[in-house]
Amino acid sequence: IVHIAPADFTFGRSLNLGISAATHELVAIASAHVYPVYPDWLERLLEPFADASTGLAYGKQRGAETSKYSEHQIFARWFPDSSDLRQSHPFCNNANAAIRRSLWEEHHYDETLTGLEDLDWAKWLQDRSFGIAYISEAEIIHIHSETPEGVRNRYRREAMAFKQIYPEAHFNAYDFIRMTASNIANDTYHSFRERLFFNVFAEIFWFRFNQFWGTYQGYRQAAVWSWNLRQTFYYPRGLEADEAQKREIEPIRYNEKP
Repeated sequence: IVHIAPADFTFGRSLNLGISAATHELVAIASAHVYPVYPDWLERLLEPFADASTGLAYGKQRGAETSKYSEHQIFARWFPDSSDLRQSHPFCNNANAAIRRSLWEEHHYDETLTGLEDLDWAKWLQDRSFGIAYISEAEIIHIHSETPEGVRNRYRREAMAFKQIYPEAHFNAYDFIRMTASNIANDTYHSFRERLFFNVFAEIFWFRFNQFWGTYQGYRQAAVWSWNLRQTFYYPRGLEADEAQKREIEPIRYNEKP
């Protein structure tokens, strides 16, 4: 275990310290708030590296029972059920990912960013013609249990980081109103279909409001987005209900006694 003082913590610094202690070429990265769904999680996550041009792989995320309804929708939007072995944009997420250590030695994670250090590193990777693979079978459960203030602060710091990575980016008052309204409407639609509306509507409203208010605060200075990334980060999931992917392998039963 590699320790880091709270006063020295940034997401990039913690990654750099951990990876510097690793001894193998392939380094798996996982958040402290995740657990794998299937016993072959690590095997599936590392499979894309059989292709020497793959520099990074990341897997599917789904929420826990305690996750807010809107976050379930975000996970469904960000992490689809279909894998993509050579995606066209640099979106990824280090809560469930793996990289080549030799590439990290060329370019460490940015320790100054307030978030999205994974996106920044993936952008560098793609700029050098290495591939990013998304593996839906490498699935984890990501546990978030945030207050409205916590949601607002998370998206504020991520917006600040996005603007540092993409200085031309902007998110104005019109974007705030449009994105908040469209995502609330989309979540409402899905909650009606799932017969959960009356249980989650208040939660949908405060989550989406704080998500995009925090984003607006992080982008107060004017700046044009990468269209693919803008869609991935902020646009609601499609109106068609996605059928959950079923695999032949049995999931891990965490509530069963050995």
